[in-house]
Amino acid sequence: MDRPLRIGVVAGELSGDTLGAGLIKAIKALHPDAEFVGIGGPQMIEQGCDSLFDMEELSVMGLVEVLGRLPRLLKVKKTITNYFIDNPPDVFIGIDAPDFNLRVELALKKSGIKTVHYVSPSVWAWRQNRIHAIAAATNLVLAFLPFEKAFYDKFNVPCEFIGHTLADAIPLQTDKLAARQKLNLDANKTWLAVLPGSRNAELKKLCEPFIQTCQRLAQNHPDLGFVVALVNQKRRDQFEAAWKELAPELDFKLIDGTARTVLEASDVVMLASGTVALECMLVNRPMVVGYRVNALSAAIARRMLKTPYVSLPNILADQPLVKELLQEDCTVDNLSAEIERLMSAEGEVMQAKFNQMHQWIRKDADKQAALAVLTLIDPTLVDINIVPSDQNIKSDVL
Repeated sequence: MDRPLRIGVVAGELSGDTLGAGLIKAIKALHPDAEFVGIGGPQMIEQGCDSLFDMEELSVMGLVEVLGRLPRLLKVKKTITNYFIDNPPDVFIGIDAPDFNLRVELALKKSGIKTVHYVSPSVWAWRQNRIHAIAAATNLVLAFLPFEKAFYDKFNVPCEFIGHTLADAIPLQTDKLAARQKLNLDANKTWLAVLPGSRNAELKKLCEPFIQTCQRLAQNHPDLGFVVALVNQKRRDQFEAAWKELAPELDFKLIDGTARTVLEASDVVMLASGTVALECMLVNRPMVVGYRVNALSAAIARRMLKTPYVSLPNILADQPLVKELLQEDCTVDNLSAEIERLMSAEGEVMQAKFNQMHQWIRKDADKQAALAVLTLIDPTLVDINIVPSDQNIKSDVL
């Protein structure tokens, strides 16, 4: 091309920011002058993305909760869509956030702009008829999991299985002692990592059961340590307020913005359902998943869900490896009992399976995503010598 590549990209939350940053870096490794503009978080901005809005504009949890933010979300969507129609990129990439990004992608595709949706919506799990909307909105879907590609292939929707960036970034064996030294944690204690979520609404629902579970465990295990990963100052303030109200006698070690190191330093993990469950699986620490949302949102989701699991480790394994304590089951009794179980040899059984699953999705995903995007723009942008002739992907590993 006789000009720099210009790529539009929108990420809606922290996990998407991580994916976007990796993709930008991989594309720039092949085309250093490529330009990126859209909506991104700090990692994408650091890689050179010009973010037109604060990413938190799109970070809304729950079906009902979205309604209160709908006017603002519609305004952001209209502004972004019009911007790209007026200033067409070579390709637009929507990273996750399907309720927002697929609408943008549809409008842009209709205007003649090539579109990619990075991270397949869970069409195989619920609202399976969305496959038709995805086909209408996108020229290509980038999927983390082999069974996702198989689902798209049934409907002749272009899809590439690229593996998962986290599986590449996290080594198969992590150094617990080094992580504890980095966080100034006692190397000889048993540590429970607490990850109550990245959104305001998640902490509102989960601080109480998570903190009270730690209170219960501290009574039975006086030497047990509690280390809490918090994504930013707002979430730290929110957790601290709940801590001081519910259990001021506990000694929590609060860590800002380093969830992976907290996971690596831990022996057992209690976390909010989300991408962090995958990260915990890859770090190879036994975990229990807890989650609560608005009761109406939960009721709607239960009616629509087509899979018995909500956490990615269980979906990958197609079995209930990880205890999922959702809504009314997310109680102090249930959480503490499961953590007690995982502190025994049962945790090692879970870890052995996690290691196997890690290898299933370790495929150099950033590079595979970059190659897929560049090939869609123009196959001549990709040097045939760097495209793997055989990714050795087993479609039936799951």
